[in-house]
Amino acid sequence: MTMTDVSAATRARWLAVSSVAVGTFTIVTSEMLPVGLLTSIAAALDVSDGTAGLMMSVPGLVAAVSAPVLAITTRRLDRRVTLLGLMALLAVANLTGAFAPNYPVMLAARVLTGVSIGGFWAFAAGLGLRLVPEGSVGRATSIILAGVSVASVLGVPVATFISSFAGWRTAFIAMGALALALLALLAATLPPLPGEPRARASEPLPHEAPAHASEGQLAWLSGPLGVVLVLTVLIVSGHFAAYTYVRPFLEQVSHAGPALVSTALLLYGAAGVAGNFAAGARAARNPKPVLVALAVLMALSTAALPLIGLPLIGLPLIVLVVWGLGYGGVGVTLQLWIMRSGGGEMGTALFVGAFNVSIALGSFAGGRVVDGVSISAVMWVGAALAVAGAATAVISGRSGTTGS
Repeated sequence: MTMTDVSAATRARWLAVSSVAVGTFTIVTSEMLPVGLLTSIAAALDVSDGTAGLMMSVPGLVAAVSAPVLAITTRRLDRRVTLLGLMALLAVANLTGAFAPNYPVMLAARVLTGVSIGGFWAFAAGLGLRLVPEGSVGRATSIILAGVSVASVLGVPVATFISSFAGWRTAFIAMGALALALLALLAATLPPLPGEPRARASEPLPHEAPAHASEGQLAWLSGPLGVVLVLTVLIVSGHFAAYTYVRPFLEQVSHAGPALVSTALLLYGAAGVAGNFAAGARAARNPKPVLVALAVLMALSTAALPLIGLPLIGLPLIVLVVWGLGYGGVGVTLQLWIMRSGGGEMGTALFVGAFNVSIALGSFAGGRVVDGVSISAVMWVGAALAVAGAATAVISGRSGTTGS
């Protein structure tokens, strides 16, 4: 094989990695879509803000179940075929949501979204090992997982921006069109990925899990892996208890109009992207102190928002940006901690399950607080769970279980 052939093959593999990264961005953006559109959808489909929050809870719960179930039931299928099928399902889900005539149809569409999220994220996270040479696996995995982190902080502002000019249905149509375009891109760039690849001759990198975990590795649920899963539930559920209802909070408490809300969420998203890369660089060495710092930032900012009050300029906007900076680094930090804890594809599936259960629990609990107490009270719930997450991380270090 000539150098030109080798160079072309290398470029093709990295193009596949980039395509999968766009895929993770697309599925998580689709999951987050209702957050910035909540009040508009609730009004159009004639439900309360708290009930509308089920659009976040339902796909989160479905994804939590579908991740481990699909990891087991499709283990013999070519991963390329599986990923293409899941992306096609996502396109159908988004387009169904765009034209939903009532709330039950919207929830049915969100169930399909949850299946796609759970399977695609769980399989995509481990593809770096199979797409690039051994020495580049860490970089490839970071690129793929960056799609999740960036979507978590940019997806909502972008959707809100689109809806402010063309309506919430247009935002769903845009995500459906993106999923269809990505389906074609994945079909063109992904090589065959047999469900049960032969064992690699070399050992995995020290910070990575083996390609497939043994049954005994599930015992780690009482060790480092279990700690990360608990932290995931506390911090992510706290975030989504508050963040799912950030738009009605800004509208009702800060009296911000649609344009100001869109601008505020875009700034939040930009801060989140910065937090993602800043935290990733530091968490690669030791994720625990990074996670503690991020949780503290989230707790301080969510507690400060209802205390500051209105209007949404100056200090309140700065606090919202600090929240974005804190949460932006949470995803990549937890992912790096999971990689250091091990567990293989099943460990990744458990993490995806915990993450999505947390989204569901947080948005559901937040909805009950919004409907039963007040929109401001939900921010205190987010702050309390962030504090609990930080305390749990500190205590886990004292007991000898660290992220080092």
